[in-house]
Amino acid sequence: MLTAGVLISGTGTNLQAILDRVADGTLACRVAVVISNRAGAAGLERARGAGVATRVIDHRAFAGREAFDTAVVDALRAAGVELVVLAGFDRIVTRVLLEAFPSRVVNIHPALLPAFPGLHAQRQALEHGVRIAGATVHFVDEQADHGPIILQGAIVVAPDDTEESLARRILDIEHTIYPAAIQLFAEGRLVVEGRRVRILGERPTYDRLLPTW
Repeated sequence: MLTAGVLISGTGTNLQAILDRVADGTLACRVAVVISNRAGAAGLERARGAGVATRVIDHRAFAGREAFDTAVVDALRAAGVELVVLAGFDRIVTRVLLEAFPSRVVNIHPALLPAFPGLHAQRQALEHGVRIAGATVHFVDEQADHGPIILQGAIVVAPDDTEESLARRILDIEHTIYPAAIQLFAEGRLVVEGRRVRILGERPTYDRLLPTW
């Protein structure tokens, strides 16, 4: 069974979605540790409630990003982690983490990458007047929101959507496709070919358009 470590900074709703799928048996994964760079992150309580070990590694205690990532890598390795899952983690990771877990660090972003990387993706989508929005699970590389795409899920933007309402509905998609992507990894069905990810066998379909009004 795949052993994962989850890095969080906030509420941990994607962490909860992962833990729920582990609990109901649809995700063949064991979350060995949840690490946060913020002691007050609500997601830590979600992890403890599920019986998962937690660690707080405060980034402010380190001289730089690479020193912080070295401490994170040590904690992940001590827990026997095979896959690193970024779930609302607000730090840009460095080559220290990426080289320790090559093609084994994943992230989720609330936009259909490569469109709207970075902060406030939902606001960017609305400002550009797009009719379709969604979320992307991708492998992490040294550029933010840039690595090879694993899965995407899409929704139709409602005429009266606000940044907040769009963010809530995209979050529902995230909670579906993130555990699904981790399951594909656990099954050994993801093959990275340059900038592309080939999925062996039947590809899950989450990018159908879902009217929401």
